[in-house]
Amino acid sequence: MASESRLYTFSGESKEHLRKFRLTTSRAKEPQAVIYLIDKNTHEIRQDEDKVVYKSLDEVADDLPDHAPRFVLLSYPLTLPDGRMSVPYVLLYYLPITCNAETRMLYAGAKELMRNTSEVGRVIDVESTEDLEDIPKKLEG
Repeated sequence: MASESRLYTFSGESKEHLRKFRLTTSRAKEPQAVIYLIDKNTHEIRQDEDKVVYKSLDEVADDLPDHAPRFVLLSYPLTLPDGRMSVPYVLLYYLPITCNAETRMLYAGAKELMRNTSEVGRVIDVESTEDLEDIPKKLEG
């Protein structure tokens, strides 16, 4: 962990945004997601420039690049088989098979730091935008 925290950084603003997003989505009635990337020059992990909060996995899929990894924080309300409401808070580790080895390694090295800093319950690996369709089933299981 120590080596990752020296290599990758979060601005104070990004850390605050992560905290607020986690707290405000815990009682959400609809899905909410944000996309994070790693700046290749500074190795800062930050939210994508447009700072959009997505309301569906389809919207997220539309904005994910074809050849570059991303971290997607997702709060996804669902009703469990016993009728209780649950709002899993997860990190989608989007790593398309078409991205280059250097970028793949950059994101792989930051995965645990992102998981710990965002305080998600679990990490789900995603290789393509089509995989997003299976996320609700994975969250129920």
